[in-house]
Amino acid sequence: MKKKVIILGSGPNRIGQGVEFDYACVHCVWAVREEGYEAIMVNCNPETVSTDYDTSDRLYFEPIILEDVLNIIDKEKPFGVVVQFGGQTPLKLAKPLEKLNIPILGTQPESIDIAEDRERFRELIIKLGLKQPESGIAKSKEEALKVAEGIGYPVLVRPSYVLGGRAMRLVYDEIELMAYIQEAVNVSEDKPLLIDRFLDGSVELDVDCVSDGEDVLVGAVMEHIEEAGIHSGDSATCIPHYSLHDDIVIEVKNQTKRLANALGTVGLMNVQYAVKDGEIYIIEANPRASRTVPFVSKAIGYPLAKIASKVMLGKKLRKLLPEVFNIHSPHPASDFLSRDFNLYAIKEVVFPWNRFPEVDPLLGPEMKSTGEVMGIDRDFGLAFYKAQAAAGSSLPLEGNIFISVADKDKPQIVEIARSLEELGFKIFSTSGTFNFLKDNGIRAILVNKLSEERPNIVDRIRNGEISMIINTPSGKRERSDAYYIRRAAVANKVPYYTTIRGAAAAVEAIKSFKRKGLEVYSLQDLRSRK
Repeated sequence: MKKKVIILGSGPNRIGQGVEFDYACVHCVWAVREEGYEAIMVNCNPETVSTDYDTSDRLYFEPIILEDVLNIIDKEKPFGVVVQFGGQTPLKLAKPLEKLNIPILGTQPESIDIAEDRERFRELIIKLGLKQPESGIAKSKEEALKVAEGIGYPVLVRPSYVLGGRAMRLVYDEIELMAYIQEAVNVSEDKPLLIDRFLDGSVELDVDCVSDGEDVLVGAVMEHIEEAGIHSGDSATCIPHYSLHDDIVIEVKNQTKRLANALGTVGLMNVQYAVKDGEIYIIEANPRASRTVPFVSKAIGYPLAKIASKVMLGKKLRKLLPEVFNIHSPHPASDFLSRDFNLYAIKEVVFPWNRFPEVDPLLGPEMKSTGEVMGIDRDFGLAFYKAQAAAGSSLPLEGNIFISVADKDKPQIVEIARSLEELGFKIFSTSGTFNFLKDNGIRAILVNKLSEERPNIVDRIRNGEISMIINTPSGKRERSDAYYIRRAAVANKVPYYTTIRGAAAAVEAIKSFKRKGLEVYSLQDLRSRK
């Protein structure tokens, strides 16, 4: 009789969670069956591939909660249980299952807890001599005020064990912090709050890797296109890095390997970094499948979730991927895409804004996307152009661009505006940005604010006069003109960008398209490896 492996899925889909975890679960099922085990899938979402009748050997359509999972384990008596492919939901069951002497395959619950418990993780980072943003733990309102004041506003506040950045917020002052805490306590129950210094203006990176307990395979280092403060699941990302120096990325790979070994990772791990002024800071590590695993796997041509599953069953990376570990490089498998194909792969996300007419379509630390797309090209700009088009936000080649940015972003907007002007676009701006652009030699057309006489900027968007919008937030949370501009953009399908890096990427995409045009590639043409 075959030994059995139970794979726990992610449960029902919701805002802030796409089907990326289902991808990982299906690849795990395939790997388990290839290795001669019986694969038993537990999930309760009828719209996933993992719950198709012919995906696994046996399917239990049950909630991912301890009581139901224990009933299934009691009936099936598995060789082991996989918790790292369904996101945060099954990961929370690792400790309770371990206490009942149920074998967890891959990274062990103690290591999972170290990574998830913000205080324990910070102690590990200090022990390894790595850096994290200055932070503190608060278990009461009084402690939170004291910690935030010591670090200095703005601060990033978050509870432990959250999905999709739930209840995570960028807080700009004491009043906002007090208003937030009541909500956070309700979400996190008795879990303490972690308060981080917000690294304004930093570049964020995501790293997906697989470890077998000895060797570490770095799948890719992804550079976020949006700036710090936006949840990694909502940010466009690029493989390979496009603006950072190679030395920074090599050091990020080294730190990833050290962290994976220190945590005793067996299987997948995702690490998020921020780079500011040449310094590397670790934001967090998740010893599980991340949302970027499908994107990375398709970009590099190696199915990371499937490889990780075989590693969890006892296989070694050097046996599974001899062609990778025979490469004479201190950083094997870190940049397959750039080394072998000289291509850029860009992930862009899809949002449900049109389903929620009152929600501000502004990105932040709490995840709001429901899916993602991918663009590939030898040119960074064209890869970004393809990704935007696939996400339903085709970039304009002519027309009027509205620009209104926060004071802190005004110095960086000059070159972007100048490039748009050279590309033949007319620039519209409200008074503050208009005067700044004019002082820097950029011809702009003054447009009325919402509070001024009509036609104002929202009227112009609704009338189809605006082809693209660049509007960075000031940091204030109240409903301002910017809120109504963003809502009008969504309603009228006008592409808009709320960060300088995002706007710069869009301009580069338009420039590349006008200069070169598009060439379409298929993954099948580019990848012969399975």
